[in-house]
Amino acid sequence: MNPADITASVDMSLLGLFWQANWVVKAVMIGLITASVWVWAIAIEKWFLFRRTRAAADQFEQTFWSGQSLEELYRTLAARPNESVAALFVAAMREWKRTFEGGARSFAGLQQRIDRAMDVSIAREVERLEAKLLVLATVGSAGPFVGLFGTVWGIMTSFQSIAASKNTSLAVVAPGIAEALFATAMGLIAAIPATIFYNKFTSEVSRQASRLEGFADEFSAILSRQIDEQG
Repeated sequence: MNPADITASVDMSLLGLFWQANWVVKAVMIGLITASVWVWAIAIEKWFLFRRTRAAADQFEQTFWSGQSLEELYRTLAARPNESVAALFVAAMREWKRTFEGGARSFAGLQQRIDRAMDVSIAREVERLEAKLLVLATVGSAGPFVGLFGTVWGIMTSFQSIAASKNTSLAVVAPGIAEALFATAMGLIAAIPATIFYNKFTSEVSRQASRLEGFADEFSAILSRQIDEQG
């Protein structure tokens, strides 16, 4: 068969390259497509999560620094689930109220218990914000290598076909090489957004953690003064 006829009979579109690829390469492509969809789903979910978290923190801090009674604010927040800074405040106030409602005669160690309660709350909030970021890191680091595996396998298959046909013209080689390189392209398509999103969200988690720690320090100082007054 004339090489030009071979080239004409091969569908060089992206969908055509997929269907003509070896089954191993197809499996790699399907896995990478699935990973890419998963990455974008996580990215959208995280975008809404961080937006909601920032809004909740802004609203709480505005209420907190408006001069409203801590007891009244605690009663309002304790009756519902809380996130971010509000969860930190509720955890500290819960420990505070347990001590006073328990009729404790000494407040020794109260400051340490409050600080530990806030530290645990910060750790939980950071864990909540970091959920699924490992998936982005894994796809970002492993995606190109998975695509490269598909490419190597596809090129090996192409060379076997070339050896069997005993025809080394570019028209015969090009379709098989294109199918193989398509796997690398799919790996990059999955890995590049995953890496970008991972870096962005990791930075956002760090900012939120710093915000929580800053509020914890300020609130701890407020409670410390009240403990000194009570003591």
